[in-house]
Amino acid sequence: MTSRRPFLACLAIAATLALPCVAQAQQFFRIGTGGTAGTYYPVGGMIANAVSQPGKIVATAQASNGSVANVSGIAGGSMESGFSQADVASWAFKGNGLYEGKPNVPGLRLIANLYPESVHIVVRKGSGLKTVADLKGKRVALDEPGSGTLVNARAILAAYGLKEADIKPEYIKPNQAGDKMKDGALDAFFFTGGSPAGAIAELASAGGGIELLPIDGPQADALRAASPFFAPDLIAADTYKGVPAVKTLAVGAQWVTSDKADANTVYEITKALFSDAAQKSLAAGHAKGKFITKENAVRGAGIPFHPGAERFYKEAGLLK
Repeated sequence: MTSRRPFLACLAIAATLALPCVAQAQQFFRIGTGGTAGTYYPVGGMIANAVSQPGKIVATAQASNGSVANVSGIAGGSMESGFSQADVASWAFKGNGLYEGKPNVPGLRLIANLYPESVHIVVRKGSGLKTVADLKGKRVALDEPGSGTLVNARAILAAYGLKEADIKPEYIKPNQAGDKMKDGALDAFFFTGGSPAGAIAELASAGGGIELLPIDGPQADALRAASPFFAPDLIAADTYKGVPAVKTLAVGAQWVTSDKADANTVYEITKALFSDAAQKSLAAGHAKGKFITKENAVRGAGIPFHPGAERFYKEAGLLK
């Protein structure tokens, strides 16, 4: 019997050491992004890589129709988190704006405000189109249903006195819109996203180039007064090849989740996002990556923070 004691002791130690492995299951955390030609998709891929922790958390970025679709996916449980424009997230949480008279999403919670999303209105160079009002009667792509871009496009057209019936609308993604513009089958398209956007940069470098219409003046001021989530913005000269600086509007891009998401998982993800290694990777990986800082993360919230994210920001001294 005495000869078996060391063996039994080893078994007991091994069993004890194995317990944490059994207790801590690997967490999968999906991030709904947007179309592959926009900004959400590449930024989502970078964030997923930055916050994944082998054996603990596996984050994955998946393409989607954008803000509204991501909020719906979170509410329905088909994804754990997603990117949303600040306006869409606020409307979904409060049940106003786009969600007036529709089921709202009171369980929507914020992980981080990420970066400003510029509203682009792209036209062919030399088209003669100079203002939003000039789009009357033109073939204009407004992005797909479920996208924040479509919501913004409708609001901007209305600010300039135009309804969808006043244009020839198409509901396609920016990459498809760019292809149609190259072929002369489209006059303009809207896109709300971080600049530079891949599809627009490609279009600017090909063929005869592009121009961006300004969103400025009294119409923009009135729109900002009615919808304070819009902020003045400037797309700098040569952000797109040959395109001068243009004044426009922007909304915040936000990473949102559900109040049902595990608090410790969200805490670990938030902490990883703002680690030194992740910050260097994000800044080097995309022009908007340098905006994804813990200081910017708590600005323009609009909806409550998830308790896991809130814990990190409190520890970092950014929230009381």
